[in-house]
Amino acid sequence: AAATPERQQMIRQPAVAGQFYPGSAGQVERELDELLKPVVSKRNALAVVVPHAGWRYSGRTAGILYSQVNIPDRVIMLGPNHHGIGHRFALFAAGIWRTPVGDVHVAEALAAALLENCELIVEDPHAHVAEHCLEVQVPMLLRENPAVQIVPLLIGNGEPAEWRALGTAIAGTVCESGKSILLLASSDLNHYADQQTSNRKDRLALDAMVALDEERLLQVVVEEDILMCGVVPTYIVLVAAKRLGARNAEVLDYRTSGDVSGDYSAVVGYGAVAIE
Repeated sequence: AAATPERQQMIRQPAVAGQFYPGSAGQVERELDELLKPVVSKRNALAVVVPHAGWRYSGRTAGILYSQVNIPDRVIMLGPNHHGIGHRFALFAAGIWRTPVGDVHVAEALAAALLENCELIVEDPHAHVAEHCLEVQVPMLLRENPAVQIVPLLIGNGEPAEWRALGTAIAGTVCESGKSILLLASSDLNHYADQQTSNRKDRLALDAMVALDEERLLQVVVEEDILMCGVVPTYIVLVAAKRLGARNAEVLDYRTSGDVSGDYSAVVGYGAVAIE
């Protein structure tokens, strides 16, 4: 269905510019110069898992991934709804995401197709207003591909059967489009344990991702009490990527907030995973 003029004018203003990343264009550009390094031979990924803390902490890990992976013109982005605002499967289906370094358009036809293919998803731009987990990715995506368009989807709670249905619908929508589309799961790893404990827990979660085993990921998160905020978006993206033919995955970077701050008593883990 064609978007109405009212919908097209929806502009999401940056919520965490000046907090999670710089607030001015010049500062953002300088920081991106540091975080994104030219890579001669980039890889084509079906999906990625990338962290979403402030750039000071997780920007290096995210930047390594975005430097190494080709960013196509369309990215379907899934992240956890930290604030619990709005619908539990909330799609920003039309309009523009403003950043200090330019606007990124929503891929409206792709978003409409996703809505059509999955009755669980609801158009709910308000759910996105204060959420940081997708916003912090957008300036990096824009730097790597100035033509990029996004389909932002926030994930609340739910049941594994629903998450599988979402993953299946996303894969089907990508197949129908016939275009190159990257799936992105935004997640940090374990929160607020000491470095040694977090390293062990994070390794279990990353091993499950590398094995492309979403059920094992869920199991270790529950059994080991891993505080991984984006486990459900990652689960959904693993389901979708495998339906699209994913065969392997690789951890491109891993570190913790302690590696930046020097405080190893209560750290947050950050991993970057490319799924091909």
